[in-house]
Amino acid sequence: RVPGALVEKVGRTHWVRSLGTGYRDEAVRLARIAAADFERMLLEAEGRSDPADNRRVTPVKLSEPALPVRPEKTFRDLFDLFMADPSRARVRKTDMVYETLFEMAAALWGADRPLRAIDREACRDLLDLLRWLPSNPTKRFPKLTAVQAARMAKAKGLTSTLSPASVNGYLNKLRAMLNFAVREELLERNPAKGLGVVDPVRSRDKRLPFSTEQLRLIFNAPLYRGCVDDWFGYAMPGPNRPRRGRFWVPLLALFAGLRLNEACQLDLADIQVVEGVDCIFVSAGVATPENDKRLKTTSSERYIPIHPTLRQIGFLEFVAERRATGGRKLFPELGMSSTGYYSDPYSKFFRRFLERAGAARPKTCFHSFRHCYRDALREARIEHDIGLALGGWTSAGGKEGAETAASYGRGYRLATLAEAMKRIEYRGLDLTHLI
Repeated sequence: RVPGALVEKVGRTHWVRSLGTGYRDEAVRLARIAAADFERMLLEAEGRSDPADNRRVTPVKLSEPALPVRPEKTFRDLFDLFMADPSRARVRKTDMVYETLFEMAAALWGADRPLRAIDREACRDLLDLLRWLPSNPTKRFPKLTAVQAARMAKAKGLTSTLSPASVNGYLNKLRAMLNFAVREELLERNPAKGLGVVDPVRSRDKRLPFSTEQLRLIFNAPLYRGCVDDWFGYAMPGPNRPRRGRFWVPLLALFAGLRLNEACQLDLADIQVVEGVDCIFVSAGVATPENDKRLKTTSSERYIPIHPTLRQIGFLEFVAERRATGGRKLFPELGMSSTGYYSDPYSKFFRRFLERAGAARPKTCFHSFRHCYRDALREARIEHDIGLALGGWTSAGGKEGAETAASYGRGYRLATLAEAMKRIEYRGLDLTHLI
């Protein structure tokens, strides 16, 4: 506060300065400097000597308006800025994860908590909340907030909490937001850097490939032997053998290594003849408002020659029939969910399908087809780099290494990839009833 006798000369009743830091030691140092500046200003206004340099100064009327002080950004401000960042494009499913993270952190910290007050201790508090948060908390405990549900779970010692992978996933999203704050010069450093939990389960053990027995049960289910229809009657034996998305998607996963969303979102234009080879072009398509395709990584874009078994079952004939209709999608009956992915509705169907077929087993799901495909590549002694190209996997060097490697040469010829595809087989699996 400016002394009343000097208000007219100084031109204000208060002198305000933002220290611009959220760290205590730095704040103490800057506060001392600010106090010295304030004292010097008052001495100048009174026309007295500055005891620090024993100089005489001329009284000056400081009537200039105070410089505007930018209000400090809050956690809510950061979230709004981050979600509106035009340099990033996210699907609705990813946005929903960020929204859930914000709601949980806001319940713990307060949405209007100053950004610079989000320190390491605050991030560790959030980590503790995530570690004890029950799985599916809004469904299991709809009347409790995330903080209340976590405290209840911790007090009762509940074991059905978020998996380490889910906890680390949320922390990765938090780091992304705080990294954005650092880039925007809202924070000096990221207080959540390196924060996470150890996942005791190896990535390769989280999902297992389907056993030969499971594959037999899957491809001998009524959907493949004869059913009422491929929608509500897919599990009931009947005279019909419809061949649409629900029929082809598992086969494409097994014999082309397609991820679930890669298969469900295929356009007719993605089935191409390149260098004289019939193949599937997995891509995100052209960046237009009408485009509805997504890829997991940049290395996912690839050409996959049509496997001989798919030819024998009639995949190319199916494509020709679909083209005759004049549509765009290969499987138009497979709809997209509100999250922006075609895979979500199919994933729910496939879980029911496995149960009705008697093929459901622990640690297996649709992604198990990809594990089968990877094992088949190994069994066929296919060169490692060719296997990566056929499956859209990143090299051992990680994303940066993969991008560097991809910038050299033009990749494998389609004829080379086609020769490799011919060697992929699944011993003990008889699909002659589909030919």
